[in-house]
Amino acid sequence: MSNSSKKKKKKKVDPRPGRQELKEEVASELGLLDDIHEKGWGSLSSRETGKIGGIIAKKLKLKGLEKNKGD
Repeated sequence: MSNSSKKKKKKKVDPRPGRQELKEEVASELGLLDDIHEKGWGSLSSRETGKIGGIIAKKLKLKGLEKNKGD
């Protein structure tokens, strides 16, 4: 297989505003940000990825509850 026939992976960017920053914030809290900058998001284990996703979901839920309290 030649280099020209290989497809390059496109860097995925989350279209939701602030989501990438939130992912990096959580990764930093878990001590994973250095690995991500060196090796990329794809180098994370499924456990690490799930942990990040779970914490993001929790933060977004709390943010939504706080927002609704003000209404």
